[in-house]
Parts: sequence; structure tokens; C-alpha cells
Amino acid sequence: MENVIAWIDNIVAPKYFWILELGVIFLLVLVLNQLSKITLNKLEIKAQKTKNTWDDAFIYACRIPIRFLGWLIGLNLVISIADGALPEFVTQHLGLGNKLVLLIFLLIFCNLFIKKSENNLIDQKFFTDPVDPTTVRAISKLLRASVLILVILTVMQLFDYSVSGLLAFGGIGGIAVGFAAKDLLANFFGGLMIYLDRPFSVGDWIRSPDKEIEGTVEDIGWRLTRIRTFDKRPLYIPNSIFASISVENPSRMSNRRIYEKIGIRYDDVSKMNTIVTEVKLMLQKHEQIDNEQTLMVNFNKFSESSIDFFIYTFTKTTDWIYFHEIKQEILLKVAEIIENAGAEVAFPTSTIHLDRE
Repeated sequence: MENVIAWIDNIVAPKYFWILELGVIFLLVLVLNQLSKITLNKLEIKAQKTKNTWDDAFIYACRIPIRFLGWLIGLNLVISIADGALPEFVTQHLGLGNKLVLLIFLLIFCNLFIKKSENNLIDQKFFTDPVDPTTVRAISKLLRASVLILVILTVMQLFDYSVSGLLAFGGIGGIAVGFAAKDLLANFFGGLMIYLDRPFSVGDWIRSPDKEIEGTVEDIGWRLTRIRTFDKRPLYIPNSIFASISVENPSRMSNRRIYEKIGIRYDDVSKMNTIVTEVKLMLQKHEQIDNEQTLMVNFNKFSESSIDFFIYTFTKTTDWIYFHEIKQEILLKVAEIIENAGAEVAFPTSTIHLDRE
């Protein structure tokens, strides 16, 4: 028995003790990951009870980096234990490797944080009046691109590449590229102005009286804006065009206008005042007519074959389909008022006088 114990102490224990150490480290990492998961879950529950968009985004972005950070710590412990058994290259570049991995973790964290913040800013759960989605997505793209460029430059600095030389070359090359790609840059800055000024957003119906442009905005890119015309054809417009044309945005109208001219016969001129009064009263009582806006019904003109009055009013709705249903209802009621007054809607007529000689 004494010989067995001596054999374990002198041969087996020194040779295979590292397996026990690896097992302990593995269990330690698992426990650490589980504790971090439980902690983040509790913090997430608390964050969901608040309307602050940033705490939700921060906890969401922490999950992946913290999860792999535990394994990075475990890997460093394993390397420190097996220091003598590993190639010298591994131990010499351990610090560099750790910095590189931490930069990757930072990149993942920033991307996830920006992505979650982007979704939260346009979500009505956090804001009763959400931020414009087009602007949020544009800023999100710029921030992600900036983070990626900073991380790449930092990685280059870690590997002893001259970042200052690269920046100087970029400045000189940027001038040449600017001349060669002026149209591309014009479109880029045109897209940037759309994002900042927000004359329209994705989903808006726009049209331009200067150009034959009319349809629904489907996408606003850095170079092109895609519009779906009413006959369902895609229309691709360079962003620089919008800097030199006027654009109407009917989607943002507060009301829709009804402006109609109606003529009755000259024989019914005595009934005009009654008709105009009844039509105006009908519009004032209509539930879908906005009485806070201009409402006019007046005798307007002596035409060639009719005497005309006009209707000028605004509906509460801006929905295109529902607007036409309201307009149809109003015109039918106008026709009924004219008929009840004993008058008739005029149509073009001609009278020929013959001389009796």
C-alpha cells in the first residue's frame, strides 16, 4: 500500500494533475457564465419596466461579449498553467491576442447596442411620438461604419502598421477620388440631406411638379432613392436630383380638399340662394367635414349655358380611398338639394334665334 501511494505521489500526480486543473477551470467558466446569465436576465426584467431605451440596449449588447469573456479568462488561465508545455510563440503573443479579442468584443458590443437602440427609437413602446425611422437608420449606419473604421485602425496600430501614413495617403487620394467620383459624392450628400431635412420618409407618397416623379417611397439609399409608381413600376432617382427640384409630400397633408364647381340652369336663378344656403348647411353638419378649415359655398359665375356656384371645403380624413367615398356622398347630397329645390343641373346647350322675314 505504501508503494502504491508513493507511486501516485511521485509519478501519477505530477503527470496528470493538469487534467484536474483544467476541469476546475472549465467548471469555473461554466459557473461564471451561468451567474452572468442570471444577472443579465434580472437586469433585463428591471429594464423592461422602464421607458428608458438605453438600458435595454446596453443589457442586450452585453450578452454575447460577457458570455465569451468568461471563456477568454479561462483560456488565459489554461495558458498560464501549461506555460512550459506550449510553444514560445503562444506565450509571447498572448497579450496581443487578448487585445485583439477585446477589440472584437468591443465591436460586437457597439454594433448590438446601436442596432437595439435603433429599434427602440422607432418603437411606440418607448416613445409616444417615435423618431423618424429613416433618420434613425441613417445615423445608425454612420455610427456602425465609424465604429468599424476605428476598430480596424486600432488593429492596424496593434500590428505596428503606420496609421498616420495611411491617413495622409487617404487625404491625398481623397482629393483625386473626389474629382473622379463627384457625381457619386453629390448623390451621397444628397442622401445625407434627405436624412437630415426629412422632406419625405419611407412609405410617403411624393411627387414633383418639376419632373415626372410621383409614387410611394420604398427605400432611401446613399446613392439612389427607389420610388414605386402607381402603376407598380420601380423608379430609381439619384439623390442629388432632390437638391434641385421641388417635392410635394401629400402624405403629410393635414386635410384633403373638396373643390367643385356646379352649374344650374338660367331658368333656376331664383332658386340659387336657397340651394347655396342648403348646401352650406349640409356641409357644416357633415361629420367628416372639418369646420375649423375654410368652408365656402357661393354663387360664382354666369357661364355660357349655366349659372355656377362652387364648393370649397376640407375633409377630416387624408386617406385617399375614404376621401373619395365622402366626396361621392356629398355630391349626391348636393344633387338631391338641387332636385328638392325644383332646379336642375345644367348641361351645355345652344339657343338659335331665327329671323322671321
